[in-house]
Amino acid sequence: MAPSDSGPQRPGPRIIGQKVVRPRAQVEQKIRAAILSGELTGGERLPSEDELGKQFGVSRTTVREALRALCAQGLITKSPGVKGGSFVQEVDSGSLGEILQESLEVRLRLGALRPDEVAMVREYLEVPAVRLAAENRSARDLATLREVVGREKAASVDDPEAVELGTRFHATIAAASGNRALASFVQALHAVGEPVRDLRPTAEETVRHHQAILAAIDAGDPDAAEAATLEHLEYLRGHLALTAPDVPAERKLAREAGARIRRSTA
Repeated sequence: MAPSDSGPQRPGPRIIGQKVVRPRAQVEQKIRAAILSGELTGGERLPSEDELGKQFGVSRTTVREALRALCAQGLITKSPGVKGGSFVQEVDSGSLGEILQESLEVRLRLGALRPDEVAMVREYLEVPAVRLAAENRSARDLATLREVVGREKAASVDDPEAVELGTRFHATIAAASGNRALASFVQALHAVGEPVRDLRPTAEETVRHHQAILAAIDAGDPDAAEAATLEHLEYLRGHLALTAPDVPAERKLAREAGARIRRSTA
């Protein structure tokens, strides 16, 4: 006869075991857990490889392999020199943007992503970002944007700094949105997809667009900021040597993204 469902149940086996992993994986897991828990804070320098080897009771090679894996995950950075070493990665929009940028650049080089795909996503995100920036920007954000535009006006189109200034302008707007995840993605997408890096549209027109965007953000006008940004992106798209799959659809999606932001903040 089958045992009654209402009868006493025999307890299952007591779990006392734990999956055994290689020493390198154990070191990696322990340091990762310390970083994610906040025990190790951003910018903190880790003990030397020799010291870590002593603490974990493993070889220096094992420690080095674990640190290399943590670097690949973007959790730590390594700096050479006497004052160098391994440092916990700062957890902010800038550092996350750098990690995303490196990943995107690799995939673009390998052909896993097309430039037009990056350009599309950039437009989807920059319109909501500039609307939020017009509402949330601080005096410091405005000061940075004015400084960047001023330096852009003084720079020639052949000046290597022109590309970095363009990236900084859009990254500052994204940061001013108040959304760190949004800021990270915009920074990365702009850095890998900036068309003036190779095609160099006229510096005067780019500066004019940036001035219009800055004026709208300064005035706290999200609609004007969106319109100026769409004009800028359309201008840049005209200088891209690529075939966008459906430009009208891209513009529609970007406007819809802006509309969603308007509804959520209304």
